[in-house]
Amino acid sequence: MSTPTTRILFRNVQILDSTGADPYSGDVLVEGNRIVAVGDVGTPDGITRVVEGHGRTLMSGLCDAHTHFSWINSGDLYGLGTMPVEEHLIGCMESAKSYIDAGYTMCLGAASAKDRLDVVMRDAIAAGRVPGPRYLANGPEISVTGGELVKSITKFADGPEGMRKAVRELIEIGVDQIKLSMTGEEITGSQHAEDTYFSDEEVAAAVAEAHRRGKRVCAHARSAESVKMCVRHGVDIIYHASFTDAEGMDLLEAHKDRLFVAPGLNWLVATAYEAESFGYPPEVAEAAGYKRELDVAVEGMREMHRRGIRVLPGGDYGFAWTPHGTYARDLEHFVELLGFTPMEAILSATALGGEIMQMPDELGKVQPGYLADLILVDGDPLADITIFQDPSKVHAVMKDGVFHKEPSTPREETVAVPGAA
Repeated sequence: MSTPTTRILFRNVQILDSTGADPYSGDVLVEGNRIVAVGDVGTPDGITRVVEGHGRTLMSGLCDAHTHFSWINSGDLYGLGTMPVEEHLIGCMESAKSYIDAGYTMCLGAASAKDRLDVVMRDAIAAGRVPGPRYLANGPEISVTGGELVKSITKFADGPEGMRKAVRELIEIGVDQIKLSMTGEEITGSQHAEDTYFSDEEVAAAVAEAHRRGKRVCAHARSAESVKMCVRHGVDIIYHASFTDAEGMDLLEAHKDRLFVAPGLNWLVATAYEAESFGYPPEVAEAAGYKRELDVAVEGMREMHRRGIRVLPGGDYGFAWTPHGTYARDLEHFVELLGFTPMEAILSATALGGEIMQMPDELGKVQPGYLADLILVDGDPLADITIFQDPSKVHAVMKDGVFHKEPSTPREETVAVPGAA
């Protein structure tokens, strides 16, 4: 005998639907894994469960556009490559649960420390074996010889043919997208953010091969030249883009309907000002160039926002001073540093999240027909964008019509008999 389809009614909620409209009072009906009605729903027949919202905000789950499950709050970057895979997989499982606990139901993998960690996690989450957000998996980032950030977690390739081979090998293990590590990072001490290590021919070959196989390409690209190379050769998702110059800005604007930018702001903020207890004090970070990069990046991102370029949150979480569980700091940075309104910041993490996850008609909004990936929030995030940083304020989390985090105590809800009027 088949299991009856669940019909869950969220009653008396403030609906933040991520269309850009102001929140409004109403109800939301979920049937199976889909939202079927929004607004004045009444009390339909066959309700399995009624969740009393008490005026809480019901909205789409959030998206992190720059996710590293396999960065596991370690101060030892180089240890990520030597950590035994068994312990590493457990750390990935903890990271995934941390994301969905915090209300993140969509995550885009930005690189994996070992070949199949992301792929295994994606498949295990999709099969319901471990809790976590919807996930698009990556592999180790590809670097040219001498251009790596951390050698032990990097896949090396040189020249166009080397790039094609590396992309093919990663596609063979089942990744959803390819990551190119095109520029340096000041914390390495020798690989600088404004250094560009890839040639035009290498970027073009990697992108062409990935696109030929139906895969997107993302890139660690901090330098002005790397951003322009990304746009010229069709990279789909640009990470950081800190030093984008005027020419690069014009290119981004001209291609704003096909690409995304995820600056990873919290990495810059935390590295510049909050890493002292981990042995990287602000004066060292400033000498390395992080304060300057943050200042330049903020101005650039403000300009991208003004021009309508799609900028999404995702702050490179999982390093010692950007620990898992603090993901919503990026939303605060978007408001406080980049000049987004709270609504614009939320839209970047919900509606744009559905777009970057390649499911714009199914994810990121509270609309009939969309998948029931929802969070119930105590309070008004439009009045206080930091509300998402308090786990106790994320009252409930639903993914695919199933509660990951239960919404209430029995006194706050009623349960109806399936099929009853």
